[in-house]
Amino acid sequence: MQSAVAAQNATVAVLDSHRQVEERVQRLRQSGFDLGKVSVVAMDRRAGEQVIAHYGEGGQARYWGELGPFWTGMWTSLSGWACLVVPDAGPILVAGPLGGWIVAALENQAVFGGLSALGAALYGLGIPKDAVLRCEAAVQMDKLLLIAHGAVDEVGKARAILA
Repeated sequence: MQSAVAAQNATVAVLDSHRQVEERVQRLRQSGFDLGKVSVVAMDRRAGEQVIAHYGEGGQARYWGELGPFWTGMWTSLSGWACLVVPDAGPILVAGPLGGWIVAALENQAVFGGLSALGAALYGLGIPKDAVLRCEAAVQMDKLLLIAHGAVDEVGKARAILA
């Protein structure tokens, strides 16, 4: 599965694998896109199968477990990170500025009635509500979201790369 959701100042690619995310982030980097405007979101489903650790060391976020190279790499490449446990969903990992926006959405929960914190953060980026619901469902189905935001022309460039 690979699909995209577009808004004027943001685009979201729904990807099947961590490898696809790494490839797209590398393409964005090579194109000169500001990685400070890129986020990745996924469920941390493996937590029940093995010991998992999310920790900081030397000012950097680290992930210990099977997906350690992927998440540690994303947390190093993208600005900001979060590990959230969402009721009825489970643990969600975020690399990039979306982590902070999710926390801000939690602080303003009443403003985004009916949406999860992830949904509220995506909606706040300008993603239409129906597309937000599809993105949340995709994360629940173990898909990964790759989000790029910025000025309209930047997002158009990112959209072409993510397609």
